Amino acid sequence: MRLRNVSPDDVEAYVRMRCDPNMMADLGGPLPFEGMADKVRRDAQKAAADSAWFKMIIPDVSSPHMVAGTVTIWSHETDDEPISEIGWMVLPEFQGQGLGKRAVRALLEQARDQDRWGLVNAFPATSNAASNAICRSVGFQFLHEVDMTFAGRVLKTNHWAMDPRKDLD
Repeated sequence: MRLRNVSPDDVEAYVRMRCDPNMMADLGGPLPFEGMADKVRRDAQKAAADSAWFKMIIPDVSSPHMVAGTVTIWSHETDDEPISEIGWMVLPEFQGQGLGKRAVRALLEQARDQDRWGLVNAFPATSNAASNAICRSVGFQFLHEVDMTFAGRVLKTNHWAMDPRKDLD
């Protein structure tokens, strides 16, 4: 497995993840297809500028065009405070193989090694057992349940946090 920056060519993978009702079940339902190419373009620009880490999960280095999902770290404001957040999605045919956990761990190791992002937060839906298990298994500490807004939708989430410089198992 390896991670690479998202590129404008990754629209199909984004559509498969973000516009699919099953993939988006814990995130309030599918997003509209319209605007997905612009979203990918914006994410690719942020990745190229190194202002956020938008990574595609490549499960087999010998097949670099095969994408299993995404893992991302970015900063944003919440309650007028800047925070760093990590999020991930793994396509159904790659789920259950440990790729999500390996990708999350790899990005957290990069954050630790570059001494970047500080405290990293994750907000998986309370109903997303697999993502909550990833948080637990890589060393995040559970803080509390919290309502978070994603794509204009309020979701019940678990708030996990870790400092990769100190907490990475």
